This record gives sequence, structure tokens and C-alpha cells, in this order.
Amino acid sequence: MYEYITDALFCKLYLSGNCENYIIGNRKTGKAQKMTINIEDLLNSIKGSVDRIEYIRAMDIPDIGLYMDQVTTFMDTHLKNTTREPATDKILTKTMINNYAKNNLLPPPSKKKYSRDHVLLLIFIYYYKGILSISDIQELLQPITQRYFENGKTYDLTRVYEEVFSLEREQKDVLKADVEEKFQIAQKTFEDAPEEERDFLKIYSFICMLSFDVYVKKLLIEKMIDGITDKRGEEKRKKGKMQEEE
Repeated sequence: MYEYITDALFCKLYLSGNCENYIIGNRKTGKAQKMTINIEDLLNSIKGSVDRIEYIRAMDIPDIGLYMDQVTTFMDTHLKNTTREPATDKILTKTMINNYAKNNLLPPPSKKKYSRDHVLLLIFIYYYKGILSISDIQELLQPITQRYFENGKTYDLTRVYEEVFSLEREQKDVLKADVEEKFQIAQKTFEDAPEEERDFLKIYSFICMLSFDVYVKKLLIEKMIDGITDKRGEEKRKKGKMQEEE
């Protein structure tokens, strides 16, 4: 008797060496097939996960006011497959929305209803919160919200959102190539390690390379946000000084 597994569980089982009694479904044919576990299976599983990453198109968001329950349901429905454990992980809760509003990440709703622009901001927050602090997200989104949130202009938040997320399609192949390159480099490490430990150490090496990549990019993002914060602070000081002189 074989059991279906997710990509995340597949990786866990691979690392533990406990994969003999599992199969994975073929998403194209709908049929299940027994996995022959090897290093290429792991790489293909990772690349397949990248291929399945999709963003919510702005036009798919209802252009009417949504109550909080409708917002959480919409987000769960469209982003559940981006989570580590789709069956149990929550994309968004009422408490999260209230906290975002409390921390000035999200403008208040109109008569308890949230607009398309509210949902767009929540999507940005969802992707940012995995790597950035609440204060950094606030600094990053504040000028976006001030300039584009429900501004009634052609160049609105929808335009900004679509422009940014359209880059995702172009970056998929670049990302997959980068991951594969790091994977192949990692496979050349620990050649002299004991045979029973070699596979785990190679995967550990791969994880370290990916982690360093994330660390450097996170550091770069934080430095850029600090620059935005410093510039805004300087502008406020200049504005205050001009008002004092008047």
C-alpha cells in the first residue's frame, strides 16, 4: 500500500532516507506512480514547485467591497498552494487583518468592506512577511499606499501591482537555472564523506548555499528600505525647518 505525498514531505522523506513506501501523483495525467528516489527526483520536484508558483491577477479580484470573511476566503482559495502545508496552513485570518490595520499597513475598510486595493496590499504583505519585519513592511508600503491607494488615477495601485508581478513570469526560468546550478555545485561536495552520510551532507550543502543567497538578498532589501526611511526622514526635517522659517 503506497501513500500520496506533497513536494514538501517528499523532500523531508528524502533527507531521512525513508521513501520506500510512497508514491507521488502525476499532475498532468492524474495517475500515481512509484517514485524511484534519486537526486534528480529531488531537483525536478523543486523545479516543479517553482513552475507552479502563480500570482493573483488584479482582474481576478472582485471590484466590489468584500467583508472580512470574504477576504480571508478569497486569499485562502487563491494562495493555499503557496504554503508549506496547504491542508492546514492559513493564508490570512481576521486577527492578522486587524493587526495589519493596527500597525498602519492597511488603510481602514469603508463600512466594514474591503476594496480591491485592500486585497492588493494584503497580497504584498503576504509575500513580504516571510522575510521582512512589520516595521520594514510599513516603511516600504507607506509611500505606495499614500500615492496609489484608491487614488482614482490611471496610474493606480492595480497598475503598480500588475507591473511588479508580471516580472514573476520572466524570472521563473532564471530562478530555476540558478537553483539547478547551486544544486549541481552542491553535488560535488563531500565526496570523501562516509557513504551513508554523503547524500545528507550534499543536501545540507545545497541548503546552505540557498540560505546564503536568501541572507544576502534580505540584507540588500533591508539596506534599501533603510535608504528609503532616511530619505523620508530628511524630507520631513526639511519640511519642518521651512515651516519654522515661515
